[in-house]
Amino acid sequence: MEAKLALCWSPEQISGWLRRHHLHDSGMWISHEAIYLSLFDPRRRRAIDRTLTQRLRTARPIRQPKAARRPSGRGVLRDMVPLSARPAEADNRTVPGHWEGDLVMGSRPSAIATLVERTSRYTCLVALPDGIKAEQVRPYLSGSILAVPERLRRSLTWDRGREMAERRAFSAATGMPVYFCKPRSPWQRGTNENTNRLLRQYLAKNADLRVFTQADLDAIAAELNDRPRKMHGYRSPAEVYAEILNSGDALIP
Repeated sequence: MEAKLALCWSPEQISGWLRRHHLHDSGMWISHEAIYLSLFDPRRRRAIDRTLTQRLRTARPIRQPKAARRPSGRGVLRDMVPLSARPAEADNRTVPGHWEGDLVMGSRPSAIATLVERTSRYTCLVALPDGIKAEQVRPYLSGSILAVPERLRRSLTWDRGREMAERRAFSAATGMPVYFCKPRSPWQRGTNENTNRLLRQYLAKNADLRVFTQADLDAIAAELNDRPRKMHGYRSPAEVYAEILNSGDALIP
């Protein structure tokens, strides 16, 4: 186990590897949580051997079990329409107008909303100066989407955050249905997740994001949208999005 940790394997990877290579010897199996417990003092949750815990992805000196984590403020919404109900045309990205979105958090309760169009990877950033509650988010999100041509408002895929509790009012205003990912499945809106990681270059986790005006966010989005992308043959998202807008045809060859 220590040898694998030295190679920067995660406890979950070690646990899975042991089960695979000792399929018929359950005595060699160990859960990833048991590995964590072997590295931290269970009474104080402090690392027993810092040389090993520094190889963990977080390199934290203190173990914070899932049950002890602070509430994130993001919970389960009722009557969500699952991603499986989204039109199949969104999956292969040939039909523009399907968007992915989420909040990028700063120091609470500050955040911005991010919207990424799946075909072009074109990004819109939305200032949320009033807060992150559903009734505070919806007007700004709706306003941003209403600036998009109607034919490019086909769907929005979102995480399961409470900020979308007013999704019905959002859909009524924009004509855009909202679909939700499965729990703990951010990869289902992977384009948006990748974009959010890029945004950390501009928007630090501990920063008060309310200081960014909409003009500031538009400038940041413009920088992202002007970067050439390999998947577009090194055209930029802005170029691809402009082609979509000018084509008069929602289909991309």
